[in-house]
Amino acid sequence: MKKFIYLLLLAVSWPSFAARQFDIEVILFKRNINPEQVNESWPDTQKAVDLRGTIEFDDKEHLAAKGVRVLSPNQYQLNSEYNKLKNHAGFTPLAHIAWRQGDQGKGAAPRIHLTAGQNFSDRYFADGTSRDAVTSEQPLGISTAAVPSTENGIVVTTDNGLTDTGLNEPAMDQSLFELDGKLQVYVQHYLFVDADIDLREPGRREVIVGTEPLEIDTLGGEGNVQVGHLQEVKKRVEVEEFLKDFRFKQTRRMKSSETHYLDHPLMGMIIQVRRVGA
Repeated sequence: MKKFIYLLLLAVSWPSFAARQFDIEVILFKRNINPEQVNESWPDTQKAVDLRGTIEFDDKEHLAAKGVRVLSPNQYQLNSEYNKLKNHAGFTPLAHIAWRQGDQGKGAAPRIHLTAGQNFSDRYFADGTSRDAVTSEQPLGISTAAVPSTENGIVVTTDNGLTDTGLNEPAMDQSLFELDGKLQVYVQHYLFVDADIDLREPGRREVIVGTEPLEIDTLGGEGNVQVGHLQEVKKRVEVEEFLKDFRFKQTRRMKSSETHYLDHPLMGMIIQVRRVGA
């Protein structure tokens, strides 16, 4: 009898021994403003986001190995927030995703690679240089090697009419998506989210292409001594089109079931973490 009571108590208390599960829902969006009109300064070039150890969001096999299950849209609970962004002239939602994962620390929690929005690879090289500008500088009779464009990538949602809605194949190395980065949600006494994402926008920058020629005089009859009159060397500057990365990098402590908003001058993220069975 005592053994039966012990087993019964153990069965009743079993959920407390089970690892917690969390449903994580994320909306990523951009502001419909010109970056040049924002009173902020960003570097023209910066180190790429470190994607080592990340998992593509449509790689179900590797996600499952990390205890992750992608949720279907009928399990979303932030549809109202998404529709408000979609119907507002000042914003464009780029991604709306959700997944379930376990109670894991920063070292073990999955780091998810996400790409969404336009694919600029047909217009720009990986360093942001315009393909048209490079082609126009090639001498006659010499052609540049064609780099195949791709529409692969995890384009979760997009409302700009330039890409299809839905998940596609994993992105190739040459893809340059409008939104590209990584997300990680982990538990370290509290819930945390780490976001390290680039928003890419076409822009213009000044580049030095040379110097203005100096006015040179000669001394002596044979003209073998030249004097530049100590003139200031003037740089020749041209304006070129390029693809610029704007970094969104934030860490936020959260409470489960609360909706959190992470802000940026050019974009934003809405995230909600819900404990399963709570």
